[in-house]
Amino acid sequence: MSSTRRECIVGLLAGGLSLSMSVISNAGSIEGKRNAGQKPAWLTLPPTPALPATTRKGLAAINGVKVFYAQFGNGPSLLLLHGGLASSNYWKHQIEFLSRDYTVTVMDTRGHGRSPLSSAEMKYRLFAEDAVALLDHLSISKTTIIGWSDGAITGLQVALTRPNRLSGLFAFGANSNLDGLKPGGAKTGVFPSFGARCRKEYVELSPAPERWPELQRSLGIMWRSEPNFSKNQLREIGLPVAIVDGQYDEIIKPENVRQMASSIRNAQLVILPNVSHFAMLQDVGAFNHAVRQFLSKSNPD
Repeated sequence: MSSTRRECIVGLLAGGLSLSMSVISNAGSIEGKRNAGQKPAWLTLPPTPALPATTRKGLAAINGVKVFYAQFGNGPSLLLLHGGLASSNYWKHQIEFLSRDYTVTVMDTRGHGRSPLSSAEMKYRLFAEDAVALLDHLSISKTTIIGWSDGAITGLQVALTRPNRLSGLFAFGANSNLDGLKPGGAKTGVFPSFGARCRKEYVELSPAPERWPELQRSLGIMWRSEPNFSKNQLREIGLPVAIVDGQYDEIIKPENVRQMASSIRNAQLVILPNVSHFAMLQDVGAFNHAVRQFLSKSNPD
């Protein structure tokens, strides 16, 4: 394992191709601005919101585990996948925005949030199988995945193994391989605060909060060996994809983001200014705008 990968993991657990590039700016967005006397957005970690109210939720028995899900709105299907150690609560602002025009489904990854931890070894392929199994459970034939961090990597895995189930993929804050991480990145910015917050939220949400150390160990093992998408694998992805990152992402190397986007056919490269790995909280308006712009091109109906 590379020293870069090891440092990032330790820090987190302690606390024929066409390419279009765009930098999304939103002059009217309050969240992304740096006002006098305030920290810049990328050095803030706004409060984790709660999920909006819905009666369309439950625990789906899929793939040998029970997975929490919730649904909002009506229209073309979107599946929102959160990052490691977090939960679907982090998507609240996107749910409220997107459910006006779409059926938005969120899930807590196995072992995260309200979903119990299983004995199965954590793998991105397993997470991808869970996502597809939930689509089957909900009778959703095809969806667009909006993923953040581990959720974005899971989306890439689905795009490779089950592309027939996807209309598109908006991948924010993903790395394609072990060398795509910045040395010590998880010890910088707001990452230590994020780790502490996730532990507190796990106690509040999990049906077995005492298993937090076990979740950390399981994810740590996975993060030391995955992901490992090759350029040739990425070239196999033919569906609409946006590779997205924050200008000040603490852990993802910009060159890895560019490499992913250049390797995927017809990919868009989107860099959100003045935000980090937590853009969906730091600048809600800019993040939502980027998602909507992608959907208008990849899923116009």
